[in-house]
Amino acid sequence: MITALHNLQLITNGTIATGKAVLIEGSQITAVIDEADIPGDALKKDLNGSYLAPGLIDLQIYGSGGKLFAGTPEVAALQRMEDDLLNQGTTGFFATIGTNTNEIVEEGIAAAKAYRANARGNCWGLHLEGPYLNPAKKGAHPDRYIKKATFAEVKGWVEQAEGTISMMTIAPELQDQEVIDYLHAQGIILSSGHSNATYQQGKGFLNKPIPAVTHLFNAMPQMHHREPGYIPAIFEEKPYTSIVADGIHVDFAMIRLAKRELGDKLFLITDAVTAATVGTYQHQFTGDRYVMPDGTLSGSCLTMLKAVQNCVEHVGIDLAEAVNMATLYPAQLAKKNKGQIAAGFDADLVVFNSAYEVEHTILTGNFSTKTT
Repeated sequence: MITALHNLQLITNGTIATGKAVLIEGSQITAVIDEADIPGDALKKDLNGSYLAPGLIDLQIYGSGGKLFAGTPEVAALQRMEDDLLNQGTTGFFATIGTNTNEIVEEGIAAAKAYRANARGNCWGLHLEGPYLNPAKKGAHPDRYIKKATFAEVKGWVEQAEGTISMMTIAPELQDQEVIDYLHAQGIILSSGHSNATYQQGKGFLNKPIPAVTHLFNAMPQMHHREPGYIPAIFEEKPYTSIVADGIHVDFAMIRLAKRELGDKLFLITDAVTAATVGTYQHQFTGDRYVMPDGTLSGSCLTMLKAVQNCVEHVGIDLAEAVNMATLYPAQLAKKNKGQIAAGFDADLVVFNSAYEVEHTILTGNFSTKTT
């Protein structure tokens, strides 16, 4: 059965088009056609003029709805994230664990493996943000658990994970090349974050082979006219670079600067957490942000669609390009057949209105997977 989505504003690849219909068969998009050409035997779904975009992709999120996977990494927390994020239009995410004990990391690996068979399909694996960071730029990460990677430990975790570790944030300037080369060869996305790299160090490892940078401007040396630091190296080498577009972690003027410098390599993450009263990360919500008990800024309270809205309304980025930052660019980094509405791509889609309210989520062709 072919499903035809019509009466919509189509957002893909940096453009917004009307008068089009999207044909879906099974889990894939088969065509984008003029509405007048919809096959007579297709099941027609009228979207009432709302926007249709690729499903949103969040490569860094710690938990949602009162279940902090990063603190208590259990199957129930992954289930909660999948359900909550589908309601928010996010059809792909990396469940993230911050710097913690080996026990917590290994519990997260076990939970991801156990959940894999029953996953709804939008949990793509784990993102380990730490523990191999630079304590000089620890942010909310506890320095008692930050350490240098050893080849034996890294190899052990990778083998335990059986493919569930998808991304790792590390401070490359402190790691042995043997470790970096091994992780890169395993197909794990390596992202430089919580790094105190110099300009010269950044020029040496960005895209050689480190392809990404975690939360630009946060937990890294700032620019100085005599000591340029890491950020100019990022701007020059242009790796895929994530940013938290909430106006709190990064001022909107700095997001505007980053967009001018990085273009189609700047992508959105939420870095979102949820309230917790136990464990290493006891996030407290203070009205517009989460902080640690000592007042240190921690994760955000963003959704991906809110990040898109902020980029449009506060940064001045066109809607279609802001959608690219939440779909196409992270899909490219993750090497997924998603992030575009075109024939041959997976039918992971989101429908939202002019008030940035999600109306439907479509995951691999399953129309309206919203759970509420």
